Amino acid sequence: MHNHAYVERFVSLLKPELNTIFNMTVEEATERVGSGDAEKVREIDGQFALVHRNGNIVRMARSIGRPLRYFLAKQVAGPCLIVAERIDEIAAWLKKEKLAEQFHPSYTRMVPAHYIQELRLIGCPDPSPTSTRFFTPQRNKLGTNLDDIGRAYIGATQQEIFRWLDSIPADAPIGVLFSGGIDSGAIFLTIYDALLKRGQSPARLKAFTLSLDGSGQDASQARDFLDSLDLGFFLEVIDVPKSAIDFKEAVRVIEDYKPLDVQSAAMALALCKEIRRRYPEWIYLADGDGGDENMKDYPIEENSELTIRSVLNNPLLYHEGWGIQAVKHSLTYSGGQSRGHVRSWAPAASLGFRGFSPFALPNVIEVSEGIPFIELTDWDHGKLYALKGEVVRRGVEQITGLTMPVFEKRRFQRGATEDATFEALFPASEQPYRRAFAELYAP
Repeated sequence: MHNHAYVERFVSLLKPELNTIFNMTVEEATERVGSGDAEKVREIDGQFALVHRNGNIVRMARSIGRPLRYFLAKQVAGPCLIVAERIDEIAAWLKKEKLAEQFHPSYTRMVPAHYIQELRLIGCPDPSPTSTRFFTPQRNKLGTNLDDIGRAYIGATQQEIFRWLDSIPADAPIGVLFSGGIDSGAIFLTIYDALLKRGQSPARLKAFTLSLDGSGQDASQARDFLDSLDLGFFLEVIDVPKSAIDFKEAVRVIEDYKPLDVQSAAMALALCKEIRRRYPEWIYLADGDGGDENMKDYPIEENSELTIRSVLNNPLLYHEGWGIQAVKHSLTYSGGQSRGHVRSWAPAASLGFRGFSPFALPNVIEVSEGIPFIELTDWDHGKLYALKGEVVRRGVEQITGLTMPVFEKRRFQRGATEDATFEALFPASEQPYRRAFAELYAP
């Protein structure tokens, strides 16, 4: 007869106050996760990472906007489950409890966004998690009128911004990580318009743009963007020396080694450090992360695994990767932006900021997944890449009355400096990033 014991210890290192939930308390949202009811969890509006324990059943769920990890340790008295936002938090707790010999970063597990992940913890062997999807947006539900699509997309974005403004102090300054690109531009203008509609002073708003040693195209693009709308006084260019960029530090902060994410995070980290130096009390930062995923605006030609048919036929491909059932799915990391969003979240969080990414919220993603991409593009790459600018421009104009300029797409990490400097700062292959990650926990 087997004597199966329930999980002996359950340790949550999560900080509930870092959730940004608009329509209920964190406690109410946690109970919804504990119910295991997908429809109830879907009704949680905002950025969240939640865990609920009931006896031997532990359920976890998160949106893209916050990471969530767990680790199962063995103790003489029984298993111990540790839940945290970060790998290093788990490692530090195990070291404190003299369980460090059990740790390896690859043994940690990342909860995939948009799923309720359930563990039934009874004795041995280790349990396999079950995953129940709570977010299943209806595809192709919108018509092909681009004005209607833009209005729905930016309208949903502004509704989430209104809710966010309701959740923060009315006089708190708000920074937007701003390149003058489509996504950060739309977020800045939509927040600006939201403040005006609420009768609040937009003077609390600032657009922060990164430049290395006075170089890069983003600073001039950001200035042109805002000057064209007579809003140039909101711009603050954050100029830092190239010595402020350290890709190994970025690897440590985001706990990942994917080159594009590390490069983006290294720039975000330098930007956030200088904002913190200039404004020690600043808390709230917003960004446009998620806009590319929503509008499927990545160069397909740069990824040999992708075709336009795979991109347009697979729901949420850029958000979730190939899915949790795919052979290539990693347990240590989830896929797509579910994994990659840490490039935005972690640099800001590491410096005491509260980041907010409206485009990464389920209510906004749901609208974007309703766009009939195939019908609008007829499988044409050029039409797909042009679609985002057209939809967002029309949406911003209808919601805010402002006509935003649309510039050619450029990655954040590329816009802050010249090409030669970028090449000197960042290795071209993935191996040095992997080595930097492995060195974090080398004996």
